[in-house]
Amino acid sequence: MPPSRRQVLLVDAMLVAMALIWAVNYSVLKFGTREVSPLAYNGVRIPAAAALQFAVARALGLGSVPRTDALRLIALGMLGNGVYQYFFILGQARSRVATTVLMLASGPALAAILGRVRGSEILTRRSWSGIGLQLAGVSFVVLGSVGATGGRDSPVGAALVFASAVSWALFSVLVQPLTKAVHGLHVGAYTMAGGALVSILVGVPDIAATPWPELSPAVYGALAYSTIGAMVIAYLFWYHGVRTLGPTHTSMYSNTQPLLAMAVAWATLGEVPTRWQVSGAVCIMSGLIMARTAAHEPEGG
Repeated sequence: MPPSRRQVLLVDAMLVAMALIWAVNYSVLKFGTREVSPLAYNGVRIPAAAALQFAVARALGLGSVPRTDALRLIALGMLGNGVYQYFFILGQARSRVATTVLMLASGPALAAILGRVRGSEILTRRSWSGIGLQLAGVSFVVLGSVGATGGRDSPVGAALVFASAVSWALFSVLVQPLTKAVHGLHVGAYTMAGGALVSILVGVPDIAATPWPELSPAVYGALAYSTIGAMVIAYLFWYHGVRTLGPTHTSMYSNTQPLLAMAVAWATLGEVPTRWQVSGAVCIMSGLIMARTAAHEPEGG
């Protein structure tokens, strides 16, 4: 049975909230990792997010996951939420929000290329055009970071964020078969558990060296937001959107994140977008739209 108009409006509202939560989170992370070591920050929030996701799955009465699938998800999570988050958190600490969010927006293009190499993805001419635009946009962002001044951006930061985008793209291709057999919330929880193993392993020295009792309430608020808001609530909204309205409808809201995140960083952190970033944003957003709409194009079109 198709969802009622009221259900559609409710889910649309949830997806708007999801996009806003994730967009604001980039600035929250910048604030939090200025006060706490990035590796300590992730070493706390990722295990906490995994525990909360398991708690939600249990509260919803979801069944158990076969042991083999659970172990595979944990292993993939070490890549998708471990290696990815390692590069991401270190990269965002060395980059402007616009650089981070735009580099990550290239993830779908990278995933499409990897999927084509594996033979799991069919790409039309329109798809390739969209991918080309996205990669051109990334090159603009990189050029902007190379010429950056004032310490807010760096080529190293851009390289780390791009490495995180590659890690996530590879993970998204490898995990796809399991998403058809395992409930989405379990996929999230078990892969987050894999990420927790990596984040604890690399973060223990920084966690131990952090003076937790001396941190301000604002830092704990940032940590709570980027854990509960970005990694639990927003994910639940995303999953509900995919299940109720489908991935294409849901992705429309995900695609607004770069522009929203840039606007929030401008308002809260004073990060005025550079002309390189604006040019990159135009190319990446145009490429995203072109690639998304190519999904409805006949093969060979």
